[in-house]
Amino acid sequence: MPAFGHSPVVGVSSQSIEYPLSGPCTHWLLALSFLFQLFRGGRGGFGRGRGRGRGGRGRGGRGRGRRDDGEQAWVPVTKLGRLVKDGKIKSIEQVYLFSLPIKEYQIVDVFLPKLKDEVMKITPVQKQTRAGQRTRFKAFVAIGDSDGHVGLGVKCAKEVATAIRGAIILAKLSVIPVRRGYWGSRLGAPHTVPAKVTGKCGSVVCRLVPAPRGTGIVAAPTPKKILALAGITDCYTTARGSTKTLGNFVKAAFIAIGNTYSFLTPDLWAETAFSQDPYQEFTDHLVKASEKKLKY
Repeated sequence: MPAFGHSPVVGVSSQSIEYPLSGPCTHWLLALSFLFQLFRGGRGGFGRGRGRGRGGRGRGGRGRGRRDDGEQAWVPVTKLGRLVKDGKIKSIEQVYLFSLPIKEYQIVDVFLPKLKDEVMKITPVQKQTRAGQRTRFKAFVAIGDSDGHVGLGVKCAKEVATAIRGAIILAKLSVIPVRRGYWGSRLGAPHTVPAKVTGKCGSVVCRLVPAPRGTGIVAAPTPKKILALAGITDCYTTARGSTKTLGNFVKAAFIAIGNTYSFLTPDLWAETAFSQDPYQEFTDHLVKASEKKLKY
């Protein structure tokens, strides 16, 4: 008879087969193999097995899947965020009036729910290391509501989707107001830039010139997208320098749009009656909120 744990080969007599592992040594080897399978996670062990341990590696169950950020409720961590969530600040213009820094992108989501994003460019960047080259992806994303608000975000990450997601968040944090004006008579809504403005980044110089109503945006594809997101419908543009460097080109256009509010015109000469800073006006509310937080 064959030793324990062995089966004879089909078509060969069991008497002609020699079993070198016979006797008590076989039992020890079987025990060791069982322990090896147990810790390695074989089919009969308590380890991972064939993808069935720890809830698997898929999206369902208790796997290591990423949580959906949209399902989590926003818990503000800054004073401005608490005032916005509690409804004390009614518009984003009140934030701009007192130059309050925005540190949470959810604040922009509350005030500007109709923002649209446009991926301007995704370019790979490399870093030389001892192990070789490390490649990451740099994303340029412009965001705006086509009604006087525009932002630009740049983010670098290992994956394209992560870079785009981070650039959208940075674009929301950098949203600026866009000042619009008229060419000629002041009839209807403002449609163009109020004056000639210039933005510069690197060697690229982008200049925006007011245009009559109905002209459209006379520009290269890069600044045309960001001007449309800003809500400017008629504009002439000129550009100089290495405009093939799209990152500097879009930054120069964004800086030029931001300079519209740095230009002083007679309609801004009137004295402004400033009210209290929101942090001073709602001091008692902020103190109550912090006390309630300490109790919990």
